[in-house]
Amino acid sequence: MAQATQVTDHGGGVHSIRVPIPDNPLGHTLIHLLDTDAGPVLIDTGWDDPTSWAALTAGLTACGTTVTDLTGVLITHHHPDHHGLSAKVREASGAWIAMHEADAAVVRRTRENPPSRWYAYMGAKLAAAGAPEAHVAPLLAAAEAGRPRRLPGLDPALPDRTVTPGDLLDLPGRRLRAIWTPGHTPGHLCLHLEEAHPAGLPGNGRLFSGDHVLPGITPHIGLYEDPAVEEGSTDPLGDYLDSLERVGRLAPAEVLPAHQHPFTDAPARVRELLEHHESRLTDLRALLATPLTPWQLAERMEWNRPWADIPYGSRNIAVSEAEAHLRRLVKLGRAETVAGSDPVTYVATS
Repeated sequence: MAQATQVTDHGGGVHSIRVPIPDNPLGHTLIHLLDTDAGPVLIDTGWDDPTSWAALTAGLTACGTTVTDLTGVLITHHHPDHHGLSAKVREASGAWIAMHEADAAVVRRTRENPPSRWYAYMGAKLAAAGAPEAHVAPLLAAAEAGRPRRLPGLDPALPDRTVTPGDLLDLPGRRLRAIWTPGHTPGHLCLHLEEAHPAGLPGNGRLFSGDHVLPGITPHIGLYEDPAVEEGSTDPLGDYLDSLERVGRLAPAEVLPAHQHPFTDAPARVRELLEHHESRLTDLRALLATPLTPWQLAERMEWNRPWADIPYGSRNIAVSEAEAHLRRLVKLGRAETVAGSDPVTYVATS
């Protein structure tokens, strides 16, 4: 029998399974199991790692089913702590895999391109953002060396189906509607279970929120451009803020996120997140009183630890988040690029 903390029965044919993320401060992903008249369906699968697979299969057993019984997998977004085990689940069960087309496109591009192309692209992007040569050098060296493909997220499962936002999903006996919530990824989905809450909580059903709305942390919002996307064409932070307001209007009775724990009063949490990002944009605009590159802005932003203590890979994520905020400030007319700067610098508008 699995440990009591691994599996939670949320009532009404919904369970969650804690699947660990190796060497990650988040600790685990909450994988949700939804009973349907056609058989059980997973919402996300967890990280592709033997320990994670063991936790998932043990959790399914604790829920009274097995991986071979699964009929489908709904993916909130393509990140490896959500989509990583999808291929193993499908191989073991024959289950279909579904996600939003925008994230399915990311999966296809990832599979079609060698890792060396992504290392070279990231190196070029970081150099353009003002990263020091010493930081960019390992990425360029990896591109030259040709790293092996077997890295998390570099060989994700191709989905069998794409999900159309706004549609009720074809899950017999359930009313589960897809809500497109771009921001964390271009194709992030929340899934709205339009059924009365089993404990009678007031509100509109339950929301599987993925990483879009979490009870105590904010998801990473960075630029999701890649070599196949026109530079400067996306505004992920703007997408995220719009998506937050959409979720707030749903007013679900309970939110079942992919990390941390379930919570109620989604509109209040949405207001907190909107206020957080508005405050952060205001603070960053103040930092841009003098011109800064994205790297210099990231160095000065508030993180959960001093910049000197942020690991190499996390610095890349931080710069991507700084760029997303800069993109939003520029689109709002609150900042602009400095003509002729190389690497490009940004300054607050007067």
